[in-house]
Amino acid sequence: MKVIEKFADEVIAAGSFEPLDRVYLINKIRALVGDHEEDASGSLPAAKQLVDLAVRNKKIADDQTSREVLNDQLYDLMTPVPSRVNYLFWQKMQESSKEATSWFYDLCVRNNYVKKEAIAKNVVFDGTGKNGHELEITINLSKPEKDPKAIAAAAHDTGKKYPKCALCLENEGYLGGYGKNARSNLRIIRMTIAGKPWGFQYSPYAYFNEHCIFLDQKHEPMKINEQTLINLVDIEKQLPEYFVGSNADLPIVGGSMLAHEHYQGGRHVFPMMKAAIKQKVEFASYPDVDAGIVDWPMSDLRLSSENISALINLGTQIIKIWDHYDDEKRQIKAFVGKTPHHTVTPIMHREGEKFVLDLVLRDNNTTDKYPLGIFHPHQDLWHIKKENIGLIEVMGRAILPGRLKAELEEVKKYWLGESNDMAESHLAWAKAIKEEHKIDAGNVDQVMQQAVVDVFERVLQDAGVFKNDEDGEQGWELFINALKEDID
Repeated sequence: MKVIEKFADEVIAAGSFEPLDRVYLINKIRALVGDHEEDASGSLPAAKQLVDLAVRNKKIADDQTSREVLNDQLYDLMTPVPSRVNYLFWQKMQESSKEATSWFYDLCVRNNYVKKEAIAKNVVFDGTGKNGHELEITINLSKPEKDPKAIAAAAHDTGKKYPKCALCLENEGYLGGYGKNARSNLRIIRMTIAGKPWGFQYSPYAYFNEHCIFLDQKHEPMKINEQTLINLVDIEKQLPEYFVGSNADLPIVGGSMLAHEHYQGGRHVFPMMKAAIKQKVEFASYPDVDAGIVDWPMSDLRLSSENISALINLGTQIIKIWDHYDDEKRQIKAFVGKTPHHTVTPIMHREGEKFVLDLVLRDNNTTDKYPLGIFHPHQDLWHIKKENIGLIEVMGRAILPGRLKAELEEVKKYWLGESNDMAESHLAWAKAIKEEHKIDAGNVDQVMQQAVVDVFERVLQDAGVFKNDEDGEQGWELFINALKEDID
């Protein structure tokens, strides 16, 4: 069978077209990939074969961006239009939220919006750090590096952007091109969150199971306040099988998309969510809310209750107090002039009827000694992790740069006394580990994984405002006393 016909049959089988549409569909595909046909190969997906065919037919340039755009155009044919997707989703929501989200996720995998094949390339393992914290490590190999032509196009793009950013609703069905994301096969569920119009979609290069994004339909900057907590509760009411959380709303400690209000969620239980309370905190004004300091490398105050009004009110008061809290001894400063430096990373999940809210305290001050942030990975860890610590990493899942896969192989060769090309940046760390362990071919992988877990634990400790030591305990005590003074 010819590959064009094979793909047309796959599209019809997916349900977005009927058998009567086959001739029309074949011509739509030919318009995209060219009239010259080839036999289908059993070893590659038909869509990938069609992209290669389009290159040979000179319908597209042979570069990463052109291939991505065409790939998504082809898979768009396999995807119902947004109105149909939304209708089916909300129909399934009448049965259960789990059935609806499972159906929508499977659709986004089948239509290649969620790049499962690419995601499978990621290096993933877990372990326990020196201080006893369970952690998850990923080396991100799925998301492709920027196309040089795309970088050049973006550098010269001085006009008004459409869509305004990668999270805007206007991305749905957008063709894309150099410097612009290909989104022909993107589908967004319209939903109401706390009375306002929002969208819900999956992440194409997911960092965990069913990694999804909730996006405000308006292009407005991120902010953390009472409305944030109200929104998180409403999402949990609608999709109780998912966690949901927000990156902080300030540079350094915030996410990479501060210009557009959004949250992340999914079907995954992160290490932080499993961490125990190490010190209970009681607020007399809120007897319905259990509170405590979490045994975690970062500074996390956890609230849990079935009384969502009490939970939101107490959480809001804590955020407001932290926003103006100073502790000069620990370099914690809320404002420099009129510039705010405090915020939180709020994360919510359900435990039956109980709503659990983690408020992770963030401070983005810098100094000459710590130019990227006082509460940021310190310089001796940059050889492993230099990037900002966002929502996912706060919860204990490292997202490490793809360069590490090759670099750490060279470190292992160094440990085994083999010829290597180890980066100079890893030398001091590699030497220290080699002195601590007797490393051979049988344990080198285990030693490496443990070493990376230990680094990530330290990364999180650096990002914590109150350290897990005696001084940090004193800092927590002062802050809790400040909370009680204002709240009770």
